[in-house]
Formats: sequence, C-alpha cells, structure tokens
Amino acid sequence: MAINELRSITTFIKAAELGSLRKAAQDLGISPQAASKALAQLESHLDARLFHRTTRVMSLTDAGQRLLEDVQPAVLSMQRALLNARTAKDEFAGPLRIAGPRTTFQPLLWRLVEEFCEIHPGIQPDVLLEDRVGNWVEDRVDVGFRLGASPHEGVIARRLFPLQMVICGAPSYFAQHGAPQTLAALAQHRCSAFRHPGTGKVVPWHVKLGEQTVDQPVVPAICSNDELFELQAVLAGKALGQLAGVTAAPYIRTGQLIPILLDHMPDFASYFVYFGSKTSQPARARAFIDLAVQRLANNSDYVLSTEELVLSSSAGKTKSKV
Repeated sequence: MAINELRSITTFIKAAELGSLRKAAQDLGISPQAASKALAQLESHLDARLFHRTTRVMSLTDAGQRLLEDVQPAVLSMQRALLNARTAKDEFAGPLRIAGPRTTFQPLLWRLVEEFCEIHPGIQPDVLLEDRVGNWVEDRVDVGFRLGASPHEGVIARRLFPLQMVICGAPSYFAQHGAPQTLAALAQHRCSAFRHPGTGKVVPWHVKLGEQTVDQPVVPAICSNDELFELQAVLAGKALGQLAGVTAAPYIRTGQLIPILLDHMPDFASYFVYFGSKTSQPARARAFIDLAVQRLANNSDYVLSTEELVLSSSAGKTKSKV
C-alpha cells in the first residue's frame, strides 16, 4: 500500500471516530489542510463520498460506514503490530543470535555468554560458530565477532584486541630438540600446522620480515583442523606451533609454553565485535555488545606484553641445546 493511501485511510478513520476533520488533524499531528487533502484523495480514489458535511456536523455516508467497518479492524491490527515491533527491541527476554569464529574465540565467547545469561536469565542465546564469514543479514545475526574488517555494508565494527601469532613450544621439546634461532632453521624442526576447516587447506605460518607480514610455509609433522588438538600436541612437546596469543597466553604465563623468534611475531589483525545500528537493536543485543566491549576491549588477559614475551623467551633459552 502506498504511503499516501495509508495516510488517507488513517485520516478517514480518525475523522469518523472524532466527528471532526480538524480534531483528526490535531490528533494525527498534521495540518487541517493536509487532513482535508488526504480525505479528498481517498474519496477521489474510491469515486465515492464518505462524509456528509455541514459547517457544524460531519457524519458518515453509507459508503463511508461500510468502508469504516471493513478497514478499521485491519488498521488497528497493523498499529498493534507496529507497536509490538517498537517495544520488542526494548525487551530483555528473548532470543539473541550470536556469530563468531570457531577457532581461537570459542572459550572467550562462552565466558561472555555465560555471564550475560546470569545477569539476564530470560535470554535464549543462539550461537553460530564457524570460521567462514557468512551473510549475517540472511542469518539474522544480532551480534557477531570476527577477525579483520567487516565484509558487509551497514555493519558497525568495534575493535576489541589484537591477534598475536606466537611461535612457541613446550620446555620438553626444547630440551630434546633445541630451539631454532632463525626462520630458515624451522625446516629442521617438527612443526604443527592448522588445516582450515572451511577450505581444507593447510594454513601457512604468518611471520614478520622487516615491516611486512609474509607467509612462512612449514612441513607439518602434525596437522589438524582443530586448534585445541594442535595446542595439545604443542603442550605435549611433540611439535612447535604458531598459536594465537589468546590461546597461548595462559600457558606462556605459567611456563608451559615458551615463545621463540619474537622478532618475527606479526601483529596484523584484530578481533572486532560487529552489529547493526545500536538504536535499532533489541535492548538485549545492545546490552550484550556493551558487555563484550567492557570485558574484551584492550584486555591484557588476551594480549601478551613485550616484557612478558621477552622474559618467557629468555627463560626458554637456558633449556635449549642450540
């Protein structure tokens, strides 16, 4: 229905209810001239007179009465639907659809969702974890987390923290095999590699050379499409690995993993939270976005400082054979 027809019908119903076109215009927040024009357009469109008019009285014709009986229930139903849509975004109870990467981010997201549900027990989280970047509009996503910039127009991004890619190994690995001192020396070491679950391709290590980030192919001694499996292999001393800082940080801080080749550690991407316009988001989505920013933005728990990396690396050198 064209917007001028909707306005004309709304004006007609209000004039019939109040018995005055002037009062209808006042109630609808439009000028008397606009109300008179809207009604005239409707009568012209229907080729029927809808009101008997005198200087003091405005009453429905038979055609007007029939039209009122036909359209009033439908318009009231539509107005209730619009009101429900407006108020729904201010309700906390209800579904909250969240998308995020399966790799690296899963533990963080669970802690965030768990805390949010404790604060707002009426929330029903619907979490979609996958490493490919889907179409969030088609997937009806309220809030999303991704690495790098958003691929979709009209999506707002808020940076949370940088992604560090740390080459590291367990003390037991270095005690047995020593530590490579150069990137070229990696060819003589057992390395783990990550097979991308979406493409099936082995992902090269990303390293810094000068001011550039380049791919560093490795011949994998162990290959997996699951980051936690790769982490376990590195913790067990079976291979060196390049792990996300958010994954490796707690193990580096406890000495279970030792970072190496720090001069080649890249810092080329960040995690972001994505969402549509906050004013059009449901209140529960806005609250979840606020919690995500509060808990994750620039959180030192997920980013290793230069001092931490250097101290951990120095401790590891004393356990190396070469």
